[in-house]
Amino acid sequence: MKTRTLVILVVMLLLCGIAVVDPKTKTSAQGEGLAGRTITGTVYFISGRRPGLSLPFTLIINRITTADEVNQLNSALQAGKQDELLRTLSRTEAGRIQIGSNVGVPANAILVNDQGNGRTKITVIYQRTLRFGELRSGARSVDYPFGYAEMYVGRGDNEGMLITAARVRLREGNTWEVEDFGTFPARLMGLRVRGRSSVG
Repeated sequence: MKTRTLVILVVMLLLCGIAVVDPKTKTSAQGEGLAGRTITGTVYFISGRRPGLSLPFTLIINRITTADEVNQLNSALQAGKQDELLRTLSRTEAGRIQIGSNVGVPANAILVNDQGNGRTKITVIYQRTLRFGELRSGARSVDYPFGYAEMYVGRGDNEGMLITAARVRLREGNTWEVEDFGTFPARLMGLRVRGRSSVG
């Protein structure tokens, strides 16, 4: 099964950017302002086991992952590759991510970056739930234990993407390469930020 990759750069102890990143981008005060808010919308699956399916999407943001925590995750990936990253990530919780009507899973890391021009980028990395059938059959998807989402909110369209099964590699010391399990990322559409105030 073919896979596609995305590249995440860890810059100034912050996970920031996909594919092409401005290294001068810094986490804004707006990041802490998102703590305590909820993002809702629709996830549309383009391919995989359920192409054409639309489900409700919810991200509950309890707090924003700190720069020190991101540094710990990067060190874990350097030390023990993906397994050590998974162990370190599983000990943190920044919120909750829900797809459909289920109770969801912890959103282990939530990062926020000011993109300028009134746009805010939210990146979520979480430990996905492995299905019993995957574990019983030793499916290759077991090697893709993470979920990954990125959202852009604020001025303009609020939208993003979701990878429900991903693995992570370290490249060139501080570059994270996120690879999906042979499917196109699902689309996140109609995102709305709810809570004390709104971003978009």
